[in-house]
Amino acid sequence: MLTWKKKGKATKKNYLDPIQKDKRATDNDFTKAVEFCIENIETVSLCLGTHNEKSVLHLTDLMKKSAFNKNDSRIWFAQLLGMSDHISFNLSKEGYNVAKYVPYGPIKEVIPYLIRRAEENTSVSGQTGRELSLIKIEVENEKSV
Repeated sequence: MLTWKKKGKATKKNYLDPIQKDKRATDNDFTKAVEFCIENIETVSLCLGTHNEKSVLHLTDLMKKSAFNKNDSRIWFAQLLGMSDHISFNLSKEGYNVAKYVPYGPIKEVIPYLIRRAEENTSVSGQTGRELSLIKIEVENEKSV
């Protein structure tokens, strides 16, 4: 149990704790935030930074339902370079706006960040193993060419 929450600002100021109770709650609010952005696209732009295929598919479905162009300049997808490349490459191939980001800085600051991202990426059920199998297939295809 995280005891620091009990003494946190939310308790002191008497408002709901903004920290999500679990991954499901985080995912639900993430989905709602994406939907809010699409509903308010006239006043916001969206860069969906995620390695979660389900979240990416949800946004592409919303774009289709709202008849947005795939390359609408207000909507971008982003993943960390070297992670979920199959998502980035397939989105790009289909004409969506995609960015790969590269963290930089002192090693002592970048490595902990990269470790956290890798841990989060492996927590996306089954995606990491699937991505590895896709890479293996691609390597084999390159050998046969």
